[in-house]
Amino acid sequence: MQGYDMSGHTMPVPDTPSTVAFASANDRMHKDMMVEFTGDADIDFMRGMIPHHQGAVDMAKVVLEHGKDPLVRKLAEEVIKAQESEIAMMKTWLAARGR
Repeated sequence: MQGYDMSGHTMPVPDTPSTVAFASANDRMHKDMMVEFTGDADIDFMRGMIPHHQGAVDMAKVVLEHGKDPLVRKLAEEVIKAQESEIAMMKTWLAARGR
């Protein structure tokens, strides 16, 4: 994991398309969550949660592309719907405050 010293803890990671996609989504989410803090807890929360929720959407899309279990695929669809709605709300909230 980015930002963590995992030396000495080597575990083989399968180089499958889904693993590559999950790792990419995870790296992007963690990078994007590194927001510049304002000191306003509400604004900082919203700004950090948008990429966190987007990471959930991105991971759910990996499942829809590569997953096979109908229950997991249904959950992924629900995650996308819920998280995209919350992302829109957070962006609207921030825009109303000039952020």
